[in-house]
Parts: sequence; C-alpha cells; structure tokens
Amino acid sequence: MPATLAFSLKQARRLALAAQGFNGRQPPTVRAPQLNRLIERLGLLQIDSVNAVVRSHYLPLFSRLGSYSSDLLDQAAWSSGRRRTLFEYWGHEASLLPLTMYPLLGWRMQRARRGEDIYQQLARFGREQQATIRRVLASVEEQGALGAGSLSTREDKAGPWWDWSAEKHALEWLFAAGEVTVAGRRGFERLYDLPERVIPAPILQQPLPDEACAQRGLLLHAAQALGVGTEKDLRDYFRLSPGDARPRLAELVEDGQLQTCEVAGWRQIAYCLPEPKVPRKVVASALLSPFDSLIWERSRTERLFDFRYRLEIYTPQDKRVYGYYVLPFLHNERIAARVDLRAERAAGRLAVHAVHEETPGLEDEGMLALALNLRRMADWLGLGRVQLNCQRESAGRLRVALAQIGCD
Repeated sequence: MPATLAFSLKQARRLALAAQGFNGRQPPTVRAPQLNRLIERLGLLQIDSVNAVVRSHYLPLFSRLGSYSSDLLDQAAWSSGRRRTLFEYWGHEASLLPLTMYPLLGWRMQRARRGEDIYQQLARFGREQQATIRRVLASVEEQGALGAGSLSTREDKAGPWWDWSAEKHALEWLFAAGEVTVAGRRGFERLYDLPERVIPAPILQQPLPDEACAQRGLLLHAAQALGVGTEKDLRDYFRLSPGDARPRLAELVEDGQLQTCEVAGWRQIAYCLPEPKVPRKVVASALLSPFDSLIWERSRTERLFDFRYRLEIYTPQDKRVYGYYVLPFLHNERIAARVDLRAERAAGRLAVHAVHEETPGLEDEGMLALALNLRRMADWLGLGRVQLNCQRESAGRLRVALAQIGCD
C-alpha cells in the first residue's frame, strides 16, 4: 500500500477547487459538449424548488462556465433523443445525473422496491397500497408523461388513499423504485413516464453492477469531484450510508484506486485519487448556490474554508443572521463574502439585500470582482440592473465598485 500522503490545508483547498472545476478559464461561448463535460466531472447537480435567484441546478454551471443558455441544460435534462444526456434520480437529494451513471443507481432502485433506504411513510405506502401503485403505473403506461395533477380522481376508485396525495405517493414510490422516471417538467412539476420511453436503450440494456461494485463506482466519482475528502465527505456526495461506504472505501484503497491522505488540521483520515496534482494556485471568482457541490457538506466547508454557512430560508426573519437567500462568494482560494440576493424579475433587477465580508475583508480587487460577478449574473438572468438595498460599509464599497464597471 502506498505511503499516506500529507497535504497542507492550502493544498487541500486547491485540490478541491480544481476538482470542482474552478481552475480554468471560462469559455467565451458555452456549448453543449462543455456543459456535459462539466456535469460528468461533478457527477450531479442538486435540484431544489427555491427560485429566489434562479433554480439551484442552473447556478453551479454559471459559477464555473460563466453565462450560458439555460436551454442547454433543459435539453440535456428533459429533451428527447440524442440531446438528452442527463436523468433525474436521488443522487445527493433530488439530482440531475449523467446518463452514464444510471446503472450505478440500480441497486438503490432495487432497495426502494423492497422498502429499504426510503422514507418510512413511502415504504409503508409501498407495502400497503400496491393496488393503487399499479393503477397509477397503468395510467402512465397508457397516457404517457404525466404529473400527479394530471391523474384523474374517480369516485369508483375512491378510498382512503385514492386522492391527489395518494397519486403523488404512488408516483414517488414508482420513481424511487425505478419503475417510472422523469420525462420532463411542466413549470417545476415532474412529468413521469416509463424508463424505456425516456432512457436510451443502450443505457437500459447494460447489465446492472452488483451493489458493492456500484457503490465503489459512486465513491470514485465522489473522490474525483471532491479532490480530497474524508469518509463522510465521500459518502455524503451520493448519500451512501456508513455501512455501505466503509467497506467499499477499504476495497478501493486495497485495490489502489484510492489513496489515504492526511490534511493539516483535519482529525479524520482523508482519501484522494492516486498521484493527485495540486495546482500552484487557483484563480477564480464565483457566486455559489447554497446547493453547490463545493459547499453542500457544511462541515467540510468549515474544515476547508473556515466558513460556517447555514441556509436561513426557514429561519424566522428576526432570527436571521445574514439574510433569506445568501450566496457565498468564492474569490481565488477562499470564500470571502456572502451576499443576500433576490432576482426581482418584474422590476428587472438583481437586488442585493446584504453584503457581509469575511475576515479578512475583500481588498479593492476582490470587491471589484464581486461587482463584476453581480453584473454578469444580472445579464445572464436577463435583468437590467443591479440594485443595492443595504447600508452596511461593505455595501458602500460595493456601490463604488459597481460604479467603476458602469453599474450606477
């Protein structure tokens, strides 16, 4: 077994940022191949319903690639034919994943059919309401892509489960079990169809790897996407349990596909791919989605960046510390600020409700980079201006920086 590697915290940050796609120049024009390569690299995009700025699955691509047409992602996720390169399933919460990873999630679907590793209420529904589930599946088979609201409730099928909630439960169970998949979306509502009408035949016809092999594959994807991480970091990426992840990590180390390493200041042993290349420096500036894979594991974010981050959407307003929808601002090799943002579409503006600098604060160059990121985000979202709605000292400096780039 190779000797355990040792990284400084700065080296670990650089490994992580490079692995997450923050160590390259943004292309002047983003096309489908570039978008698909980035998603393959990340392994997945988390989906969330909050639309305070933009749906969460769109923002990580903007953070790394710059301005791009959201139609590219929509086509990759929900179009028919060759343009579809992604599918929806439970990866890290609800996620968009590359089609190439579909076989690696087969074991999770099989467990769901047995009522394992899913919400207890859904597992109980699956045990007790198979007749309802089969009726809903028959409707999908007959009518094609359907949302829960499209399934009619009929009096002759009335019963304690046969209402919208029951239909939704049935579709969620079928989705978890892999018996239906997401064909598209209407607004933000999922439209479900049979996998054979959505997933390309060459993908569906692949033999499913056994659980251990699939889990090793997911952990390798996680290691590639994270650069360096503890057991918890790696298993959290695709929501693997400790009981599944620990033996698989040991096997990967034994096989030489992963290497153990130490990171200064981390109490736990970490893992990385063999012979990792640490960049000399990382130059990047980006506003990050709260659900970005760089920061979604909050304890890792604290270990890597000394940055404590909590989403305060569900915190009562008078108890919020930083704001309703706060985006961390990555500047070079640290998370240097947090910005409470809202896309006020009717007014055509990107509203900045708060700016909080970390310690040490942003230098003038960093504040100018933040202003440029806000301007580019507003342009990308089709909003005509950036408006500051706060009075903190940081806001005054940001106002000056915005004026420097022509955003008065």
